[in-house]
Amino acid sequence: MNLLVGAMTIGFILSLLALGVFLSFRVFHFPDITAEGSITLGAAVAATLLVHGAGPLAASVAGFAAGAVAGTATGTLHTRFGINGLLAGILVMTSLYSINLHVMGKSNIPLLSQATFATHAESVGMWLLGGEDHMRVWGWELSARDASVFVFAVFTIVFFASLLYAFFRTHLGTAMRATGDNDQMVRALGVNSGNMLTLGLAVSNGLIALSGALLAQYQGFADVQMGIGMVVWGLASVVIGEALVGTRQLGYAITGAVMGSVLFRLLVATALRWGLNPNDLKLITAIFVFFALILPAALAKLGRRRASHA
Repeated sequence: MNLLVGAMTIGFILSLLALGVFLSFRVFHFPDITAEGSITLGAAVAATLLVHGAGPLAASVAGFAAGAVAGTATGTLHTRFGINGLLAGILVMTSLYSINLHVMGKSNIPLLSQATFATHAESVGMWLLGGEDHMRVWGWELSARDASVFVFAVFTIVFFASLLYAFFRTHLGTAMRATGDNDQMVRALGVNSGNMLTLGLAVSNGLIALSGALLAQYQGFADVQMGIGMVVWGLASVVIGEALVGTRQLGYAITGAVMGSVLFRLLVATALRWGLNPNDLKLITAIFVFFALILPAALAKLGRRRASHA
């Protein structure tokens, strides 16, 4: 039971990554791979501040702000200097590796003795349970820490997903979505599409960095290598979510991204439980995303062929 709840907790935390990837890849159709550096940046900033006595909330907010700056840098390179979007992301991601090392001062920062959101959630959970460190759920024994952090992660993600949905219903959010759909029309209406893209990438990477900050606090460490393959992970979550909800309408798409992240994490945990070599995890993920991306087009093409023959 603890393994299941732990996997779902990580899935909910990484759903912020999925929302960030959804924003850049689906809303703006921008191939932003800054995420691999942003998620580590958020973890590095949060861990460093926690070690120096900052609170979990302040550390997490600082991680979000640092990710937003990274996203702004990518957007600025693309819109102001005319650099290809993919290359702009590569430049910022490469730079962030050194920046993350400078922020942390070393390649790994342990947080086992620091007060994090996980320790605070555990304290609240034990207080609600009357000091008990375990509870029973449907006959299964579950630690108070895992249950408390899981509930905290669920409420946190519901809050940010709702906030993102509400933001996209505003005039500014609508302009950002319109920029992704048809930037020429937006420019004709007097909106600076470059600013909209830069702002969107800032929000996207801010969410991704916040995911890294929360993940570091949950796992108890921040590592300079923790962002490797996270773009593919986020894209897999978005693809699974779209398959689950069957539509790209805004509310359903956001919900699907969260559901896809949780389901994908559960699939990974199950595969590892059944003996999958952890060294093969990134390869399997990449293959899965490849087939998930080409399958809809292949099915549509097959349907058109059958219709033409009929």
